[in-house]
Amino acid sequence: MRLPIEIFEPHDVGPRNWGREILIAKTQFYIGKILKMNAGSAGGLQYHVEKDETFMLFSGEATVDSDVGGALVSTEMTAGMSIHVPPGAPHRVTARTDCIFFEVSTPHFDDRVRCESEYGQPEVGGLPSTRPSG
Repeated sequence: MRLPIEIFEPHDVGPRNWGREILIAKTQFYIGKILKMNAGSAGGLQYHVEKDETFMLFSGEATVDSDVGGALVSTEMTAGMSIHVPPGAPHRVTARTDCIFFEVSTPHFDDRVRCESEYGQPEVGGLPSTRPSG
């Protein structure tokens, strides 16, 4: 039996201090988003308990901070680069210029643990934790 196609209406996920987050696909297996980040803005330093994500910088320049051996290391990101973030990996994205990202991930919403305090960092942007650290 063949399944019918489904029409999905893209929509904003909610207000973000760094720009816009637009959900463009949602199934039981994956979600797709377009992230529009304003120059100079940053998301929070966070990790996910279950969510497995990959994002590609379509346009702009960004910095991604991630944990390497217990310390934060910055990676410069230019258009065309992709980064995979497995569950449990601390990460933060800062837009150096206006940026557009394409993100695909497992369909886990509200799976965010802020972890600035673990690295002696101030909270500068992004959404609050939705799960306790552990």
